[in-house]
Amino acid sequence: MSVASHVQELRKKHQNLSDAVERAQRQPGTDDLTLTEMKREKLRLKEEIARLSH
Repeated sequence: MSVASHVQELRKKHQNLSDAVERAQRQPGTDDLTLTEMKREKLRLKEEIARLSH
């Protein structure tokens, strides 16, 4: 897998996670711990994308 395709795959995962976070925030019964874990993973993906892009 090339770096470019790996970054593209990470961007897709980041977008999917972003959508999931938005959906979870709109649901009244969402667990705060789950939401925090999702946001951490989203940030980890963003940092990895930035690291590989430069």
